Amino acid sequence: MEQQRIAIIGLGRIGSAFLSQMLQKRSQGIELVCAAEAADTPGRQLAVKSGIAIKSLDDIVALGNRIDVIFDLTGIPEVRRELRDKLVAAKNAHTVIASETIVRVIWALISQDALPVIQGRKTGY
Repeated sequence: MEQQRIAIIGLGRIGSAFLSQMLQKRSQGIELVCAAEAADTPGRQLAVKSGIAIKSLDDIVALGNRIDVIFDLTGIPEVRRELRDKLVAAKNAHTVIASETIVRVIWALISQDALPVIQGRKTGY
């Protein structure tokens, strides 16, 4: 089975729930390479406990094609824009950025639980 190497940016309520689900998919071709989270959230604690490296955006971008998908779950449009700009500057045409909208589709396919909804949150690309 081909591995999909992923990074998760933002380990708040949504990112933490998604991380928990992705940890369960490790035997199904998901390799959690790293995550980014500045605050000491339960998701960050889970990542560290699970052996997932916590990195900065710059560190994640520097991994180049060693990351297939970056899940941006920050809900902050400026972070997604910064991430896109950094990938372009690094000439990285391999790594895909998946927004919270994509995560909600994936979530519906893999979980019976409800993913947290954060009022006023922007989920577009």
